[in-house]
Amino acid sequence: MFHKIKNIIPKENLIIIAEFENGIIKQYDIKKILDKIEVFNKLKDKNIFNNVKVDVGGYGISWNEDIDLSAEEIWENGVEYN
Repeated sequence: MFHKIKNIIPKENLIIIAEFENGIIKQYDIKKILDKIEVFNKLKDKNIFNNVKVDVGGYGISWNEDIDLSAEEIWENGVEYN
């Protein structure tokens, strides 16, 4: 089953809040992948980080053509948020 993102909100300290179509909301900390995926270090620039958007279809999010994250990554490794 695919989990689709309906809305994404950038927060302080490289945190994103993802609202999924099923109503579940998850918090995901980008900092945990900075060392694993070099291109994500560009998100330390607040102007870039705050430009996050949901991709067409809701299967992921992206900041630009180089930086994106799948909905499944956020679903599996995010923390449920109230």
